Amino acid sequence: MAEHVRKPDWLKIRLRGNERFTQTKQIVESHCLHTICTSGKCPNMGECWSRGTATFMIGGDICTRSCKFCNTLSGKPLPLDTEEPVRVAESIRLMRLKHAVITSVDRDDLPDKGAAHWVNTIQSIRELNPQTSIEVLIPDFQGDLELIDKVIQARPDIIAHNMETVRRITPLVRSAAKYETSLAVLKRIAAGGVPAKTGIMIGLGETEEEVIELLDDVCAVGVSIITIGQYLQPSRRHYPVAEYIHPTQFERYKRIALEKGFRYVESAPLVRSSYHAEKHIGK
Repeated sequence: MAEHVRKPDWLKIRLRGNERFTQTKQIVESHCLHTICTSGKCPNMGECWSRGTATFMIGGDICTRSCKFCNTLSGKPLPLDTEEPVRVAESIRLMRLKHAVITSVDRDDLPDKGAAHWVNTIQSIRELNPQTSIEVLIPDFQGDLELIDKVIQARPDIIAHNMETVRRITPLVRSAAKYETSLAVLKRIAAGGVPAKTGIMIGLGETEEEVIELLDDVCAVGVSIITIGQYLQPSRRHYPVAEYIHPTQFERYKRIALEKGFRYVESAPLVRSSYHAEKHIGK
């Protein structure tokens, strides 16, 4: 068993809550919605919900994959809820969001891997919230580029797909996704004329050289926005943290990425894919 690495004092999370937090929580719960904020045990939930922002998770709350870093439930999902896109759109209206972030579980059980549900959700948000910008964090759809094209054609403002980790560690922590497949997905997004965004975790045992290789790889396929955050082990059954990376190293990665041509880099221990996502519009 791997030796437990103690969390440093500078990584302590300050919980926040105010009237906006309570209102956001009530809207999410009353509309029977799922958020990656709760399922992923996001350390920024208090801050984001207090600002009235949340990342909605569509397609249910059961994933067909079982990645070793992820806290989302895995197993056999329920049938898609056809009313979910409208409920998400209505919640965004009630929250008065200027920027909405949508993600999903993997739905490898469906013939189209959930692509049509994604399109319906984007269209429903557009219809009810024409002034709201939309960011989607999509799965790889098993590398089916025609399904990626369906999401591109719905024209969200940003399409993200996370690399998650470096090439060597990918097969250790991702149950089905492949490094090259994720690169192909990001290349397709960028070629489709939509800003392409990705995110990675560090602290899984990667080297600086491997992180730089990843930065080069995603930059080469057209990614313009990247987030870099510390991996936090959700429970003892998940992949262990190899190291807590000091904030100065996150700053170093940010400088390196900006020098390589990325237009926006969010890099700090508690950064997650949708953290301060509203700032990425127009980048």
